[in-house]
Amino acid sequence: MDDIIFGKNAIIEALISGEREINKILISKNIHSDTKINKIKELALKKGIIFQFVAKEKFLPYAEFNHQGIIAQISPLKYTDLEEFLEKKHENSSLVILDGIEDPHNFGAIIRSCVCAGVDGIIIPSRRNVQVNSIVEKTSAGAINHIPIIKVNSLVNAVKELQENNWWVIATDASANDNYYDIKYNDMNFALIMGAEHAGVSKSLLKMSDFTVKIPMQNNFNSLNVSNATCVIIFEALRQKLSNVKK
Repeated sequence: MDDIIFGKNAIIEALISGEREINKILISKNIHSDTKINKIKELALKKGIIFQFVAKEKFLPYAEFNHQGIIAQISPLKYTDLEEFLEKKHENSSLVILDGIEDPHNFGAIIRSCVCAGVDGIIIPSRRNVQVNSIVEKTSAGAINHIPIIKVNSLVNAVKELQENNWWVIATDASANDNYYDIKYNDMNFALIMGAEHAGVSKSLLKMSDFTVKIPMQNNFNSLNVSNATCVIIFEALRQKLSNVKK
């Protein structure tokens, strides 16, 4: 069964990347053409993809979403296999592991930040974590087409496999002794574990991790959104990487 993606940016990125097969694009007759709509039509014509102008009633099933009057029927995302990912040569590479993220908006925002920061892949568990859906695709603004999403049955087993392949695992924990900027990210392949706001990283993964880090907070307010927290840490890693290149 085809998946649905919606929103102009997400559809443009899917068309440009060519990573996903788009079967049909539906555009509401009630929206006015603009630069992005024209871009979508131009790309669809070049790729031989059908697009149709349809009545607004076609969009009623998606009324709860900010679909911007355009949806695309797209093939399901092909997840990357961890073993296949590890077969490639990695040097000073990075992964983000999501442990129990429930909000698809957070997942989409994390994907977008990871692509911008040059993270090499994202690992999610097959259970007890939000999976890729239309909201994730829309929130990522198409970034999901530019990074491997690795689905595993067990995060514990995935962490073991990473460590056996010369990856260092960093978990986030509010009670950690080290701040996130104390780690020298460029000296290793590292996988950063981010947990859900209400639960954090699971105890089993915390015990397995090579490092635990925290983001220092002021005013005794310790509730930074997980997508924002991920962004803070991965861009510190990027800052170190860029600083190292300048030397």
